[in-house]
Amino acid sequence: MGKTAINIIILFFVLILSQVVICNNICLFNVAIPFVFIYFIVRLPLTMNINIVLTISFLTGLTVDMFSDTQGMHALACTILAFIRKYILRLYIPREEEISDGEVSIKSVGFLPYFKFLLTIVLIYCILIFTIEAFSLFNISRLLIQIVSSTILSFVIILGIDRITNKQREKKL
Repeated sequence: MGKTAINIIILFFVLILSQVVICNNICLFNVAIPFVFIYFIVRLPLTMNINIVLTISFLTGLTVDMFSDTQGMHALACTILAFIRKYILRLYIPREEEISDGEVSIKSVGFLPYFKFLLTIVLIYCILIFTIEAFSLFNISRLLIQIVSSTILSFVIILGIDRITNKQREKKL
């Protein structure tokens, strides 16, 4: 196995474990839930085949579903997120050739494009998961508050995780 595959597997287990053990038990002000495991989908290499990315993302969501008792909601949202990931990236970076190492990170695309990309990914995921969970627009104000607050909380935590993982990779080089 290559070094990239081992890093992906370790990142998968760490993020899933932290989501299931820690983040699923956090609910700030009864509305904001952090979703840190979607960072795994963001960090998948862009050169990876789309079928493999969709399969890995589905299995990631299914794993969270099994431990969270959410009946496939995360699997659906992760699969949709994996499908639209490259299209969202093209909104902020017109050419994938500009990405130096094949992974989307602050170092490879710059701070502002990465900031916009990550915020968009997290926002879309929160819209998907809370809309699937509500399955109606009965209480639209609560739905919007959940989406916005969970997006902000997840985004801040994922930026912190990204900063930590990038510093560790820089030290290894």
